[in-house]
Amino acid sequence: MTALTAIGTYVPRLRLARKTILEGQGKRGGKGERAVCGWDEDALTMAVEAARGCLRDADVTVGGITLASTTMPFEERQNATILASALTLGEDIRTLDTGGTQRAGTSALIEAVAAAGAGGDRLVVASDKREAKPGSPQELSFGDGAAAVCVGPGDGIAEVLATRSRAVDFIDHYRGQGRRFDYYWEERWIRDEGYLKLVPGVVTAALEAAGVAPGDVAHAVLPQGVPKAAQGKCKAVGLPTEALADSLQDRVGETGTAHPLMMLAAVLEKAEPGQVIVLVGFGQGCDVIVLRATELLAKRRTRDWFSGPLARRAEEASYYRYMARNELVERDEGMRAEVDYQSAMTQIYRRRDMLLGLVGGRCTECGTPQFPRARVCVNPACGSFAEQEAYPFADRTAKVVSWSADHLTYTPEPPARYGLIQFEGGGRMFANFTDVAGPEVDVGSEMRMVFRIKEFDRKRGFRRYFWKATPVAGGADDTGGA
Repeated sequence: MTALTAIGTYVPRLRLARKTILEGQGKRGGKGERAVCGWDEDALTMAVEAARGCLRDADVTVGGITLASTTMPFEERQNATILASALTLGEDIRTLDTGGTQRAGTSALIEAVAAAGAGGDRLVVASDKREAKPGSPQELSFGDGAAAVCVGPGDGIAEVLATRSRAVDFIDHYRGQGRRFDYYWEERWIRDEGYLKLVPGVVTAALEAAGVAPGDVAHAVLPQGVPKAAQGKCKAVGLPTEALADSLQDRVGETGTAHPLMMLAAVLEKAEPGQVIVLVGFGQGCDVIVLRATELLAKRRTRDWFSGPLARRAEEASYYRYMARNELVERDEGMRAEVDYQSAMTQIYRRRDMLLGLVGGRCTECGTPQFPRARVCVNPACGSFAEQEAYPFADRTAKVVSWSADHLTYTPEPPARYGLIQFEGGGRMFANFTDVAGPEVDVGSEMRMVFRIKEFDRKRGFRRYFWKATPVAGGADDTGGA
């Protein structure tokens, strides 16, 4: 049996109400909200957080990673390798980037199912931070987010019954080389000629291969980039309309390649053992995966799959701040922003475990952890020159020892917050803080580590990543920007 062995999602903390977007354009109306990245988040940082959530409580050995996205931060530097390094999965691992279509996430999942059992579980991560022109329908519908799934042989939370795909060069939208924004065709064309003609036949074939009648489907995960398309697909196939899964449009927005897997995570939080789930991905064809929830699902089920990440929320009250953060308007950032952030590739390579994986050292003589790893133990009672073993800090909580909010140092969203933190079990580091609103942080505040963008080198198109500290409580229901 091939099964999904673990799942996880990441939803950015900031939420932009559609009402705020329309008011910023001098219009009225708007329902719900969309998740938007902070200034130091992108498709890669979200992928890391989704994968950490997926692997946190999973007893799996990851043999390979596929990262699916249409908004990779690097066009030529394998993003999946950065992801594997951040997860400290070792360097003897297969990595692959895939994209070019909104069904890249489901296609990667089907490939993982086909390769199940070859060298450990396969981790599939889909993540997108798509850009939209101001005033376009996509500005209201897009959301940022990521989802991760582990696939392997044997027991899991959902058994894979069948998969089917169809490749058709149906152009509902496209983004040409060197273009910043997607170009979309008419919604009626996409719905009638695309969704309603291409998807039903593939769903029917997958259900027949799985030996499942349409009426026996309990949950239909049908992402709909066009309103009412999902209902039409259910009718065309004979799926019960009550089986249609929540599209998450009002709470998250449409998250691109991640959306089918994110909707699946929300479904698995409430699905019962034995229920059949149909998962669909659409884009230049169609992918269909038929799953059956297992008895293990009820034992492993947790709100951390989707509801937990969704609940960590702060309102972005300013449409202008959202536009400035995404460079949709040009703003004067001041003289302090005129800094050359050139990165030394040599140092990034030689210290890759520290920079990408937050790996420090632990003294083999006295057991004292420290960051960064050094030739001398920091314990004054030891001071040993003994070889230090690798000691990862990324999954350890910490407490604030001292902190500062600096209004002079340049940061895209001032003030720059940073401080000294003490890790549980030992070890200290000076860290930047992120996702902090107002008085959330004080001495003794509990923090967790997150993988984020440290600096942009806009002159050369390079992003430098590192780990930052964020409040464990997450600032639920805060207001204001990050």
